[in-house]
Amino acid sequence: MERLQKVLAQAGVASRRKCEEIITAGRVEVNDETVTTLGVKVDPAVDVIKVDGRPINRQQMTYLLFNKPKGVITSASDPEGRKVVSDYIHDVKERIYPVGRLDYDSEGVLLLTNDGELANLLTHPRHHVAKTYHATVKGVPHGDSLDKLRQGIQLEDGMTAPAEVEYVDINPDKNETIVSITIHEGRNRQVRRMFEAIHFPVERLKRVQFGSVQLDGLMRGKYRKLTNAEVEELRRTALQSHNVQKGRP
Repeated sequence: MERLQKVLAQAGVASRRKCEEIITAGRVEVNDETVTTLGVKVDPAVDVIKVDGRPINRQQMTYLLFNKPKGVITSASDPEGRKVVSDYIHDVKERIYPVGRLDYDSEGVLLLTNDGELANLLTHPRHHVAKTYHATVKGVPHGDSLDKLRQGIQLEDGMTAPAEVEYVDINPDKNETIVSITIHEGRNRQVRRMFEAIHFPVERLKRVQFGSVQLDGLMRGKYRKLTNAEVEELRRTALQSHNVQKGRP
């Protein structure tokens, strides 16, 4: 049994808050009875739920982890004919969408789902869900340079929040360094711009973790379904991050 407004949101009717307004406005029926009280629980597999007299879609929620290769567009289609994420997804009937963006030149963790409510929780700026990247740069950034990222750095669209930064590997033969950086925002090409600001442009960028979900050996270009436990942990993390930002326990 789940709360009615959650079921409506998962069916794509509207956001959960808007669904609450729809319920209190008397626009929702459950088994031919109008419901105006929030918190009513229903079984979407059994109960007949209608909004404005029309049955809602009984959409199966799908959650995927995809290891996006470099050179793939984070989109369902591309007018220029370049490879897109959907080219790699072959046995999923539901229409799913990427959660946030991972730019064309980057690779790694990309979540896909048709659960609009969870996607919004994970990408909305107020929830501050952590995302970890491995950035390969030329040379070796000194500690004071990395400290600028840890403290927050000024970009053209404002100061970034403090990042968690540490060395992963230093390769003197190639004069390269792999740096792990965890951010809690989702600005366009943010990690690349942060390293450019300290004069160590990124040569390769791989997202290795989104919230609690990691690649864990998933091959490049492959995907798998998230477990129920992983989905609930993502949801919990997003809500917990939001509460922490608001000063709630």
